[in-house]
Parts: sequence; structure tokens; C-alpha cells
Amino acid sequence: MHLYKTSKGNILKQETQFFLLNDDWDILINKANLYTHLSQLCKTAETINEEPATDCINNYLLPPVGSQEVWAAGVTYLRSRDARMEESEDTGAADCYQRVYEAERPELFFKSLPHRVAGHNEQVNIRKDSAWNVPEPELTLYINEQGNIQAYSIGNDMSSRSIEGENPLYLPQAKMYERSAAIGPCLYITDKPISLNTAIKMNIYRDGVKVFDDATTLAKMKRSLTELAGWLYNEMDFKQGCFLMTGTCVVPPNEFTLKEGDVVNISIDGIGTLTNIISKKKQ
Repeated sequence: MHLYKTSKGNILKQETQFFLLNDDWDILINKANLYTHLSQLCKTAETINEEPATDCINNYLLPPVGSQEVWAAGVTYLRSRDARMEESEDTGAADCYQRVYEAERPELFFKSLPHRVAGHNEQVNIRKDSAWNVPEPELTLYINEQGNIQAYSIGNDMSSRSIEGENPLYLPQAKMYERSAAIGPCLYITDKPISLNTAIKMNIYRDGVKVFDDATTLAKMKRSLTELAGWLYNEMDFKQGCFLMTGTCVVPPNEFTLKEGDVVNISIDGIGTLTNIISKKKQ
């Protein structure tokens, strides 16, 4: 199932059918078993035709986030560890990334409040005080109040590599700023865990020309999704649930940095595509 949040109501797509759900978003998704709950709703919910449903999704789509915080995990793939070590080599801090990659405890950090999250076809920002900025395509989990993974989405964890590379203690500034996170286009809800063969793809266009294209699979992640969720909820309560970006393995080469106007497309099998346009915070 695919659940879309729009300004015209919540739209659930189950196979070829569309349903309009007017439930409060936070209450709707924060169920003990979201798949079963939505399956039951389909028996009585208002059905809508494909054309108006598609029009609503295309023109009134919102990020699939209500009042939930967004958190992120880092250095969960070998390629991410290597990238972090490369960017911090000159500062002598590279060893900390090797240590956290091997450690039992993962790197977890706060990413965004909901009002700063961009959606599909919306702008995400690069910092004006950073010379090296990249998108990070990540499978994103929706975890309910009980700490159980209920749905999946696509995340863009924007990162200022020059700032984090200068000093790991600058991570909050490298990762947390206005419109530094995007999630969308929907929540993907299944009755079983997502396959480790799921592909994550990203391409970047500049002036209509593709300047980057790469892909990976979840099988390359060192840690399990339930492991990351468990560490996040170990000493934290999230009354409306929480979103967790799970790290990236698709990293542009070191000589690449984003520019205003670039278009970033992130696709994950079974979920769809999240598209964002690169901008800068307006004064």
C-alpha cells in the first residue's frame, strides 16, 4: 500500500484502487499494526477514481510527516565510512568514523523538526557557508509509538561535507539547517519487512544534463533496520512516532558539489521517486 498526505486529504492506494481517508494524520499512522488497520479501512472507506486521485497527488502533495521528529543514522554503510574518513583526513578525526562503524552503538543524530522538512518536488537547501554540499539518499523508516517499524519512505539527508570534515563537532551545523531534509513522496506499508535486495538509486541533473548516477541495495548496510530503531527508542519516547533516515551508500565523488538549480532524483524500489530542487536559504 502507498499512503499519500495531501492538502485535500489522505489518499491510500491499494493495488489499483484509491481511497480517501480523512483521519488525522498522526492518529492514522501511529497504529500498533498499520497494515492491518489500513486493510480494514479499505472495506468502508470512500473510494475515488484514479484521475482525481492522481491529480490530488500530483498537485496537492505534502511531505508524509505530521508532528513527528526526524532523526538519522550515520556510517551504516562501508562507503559512508570511507567518505567520512576522506573528508576529515586533514583534521586527524578520521579514526572516529572507523570506530563508530565497528562499534556496537550506532551513530544517531537529530535531523529536523517537521516544519523544516521538504516534500516531493520541493526545494532543499545548501548552506551558503559550505563549499562542499551533497545529497544523501536514504531509506527512511516510520516507527510508531511502540518502537515498531510500520512504514517506509524515501529520505534526502542533505549534508555539508566541508563543515563536518573540518570538525566532527560541527555535525549539527552540517546536518541541521533550514530545509536540510526531504521525505516523500509517500509512506509504503507492507505486511512484511522490506527486502534487503531493495535498490536505492540517485541521479542528479544540472542544466538538463545528468552529472551523477549511482545505486546500491539495502544488503550493503552493516546494521539491521530493527537494530537502528531499537537504539533510537532505547532511552527516547515518541508519542506520535518518529522518522529515521538509515544512512547512505550512494556518495558523489569528492570533486562534486551541488549548485543552485540542480535536480536530485532518489528512487527506492516499491516506494517511488523523491525529487528535489537545490536552493539556498533566502535572506
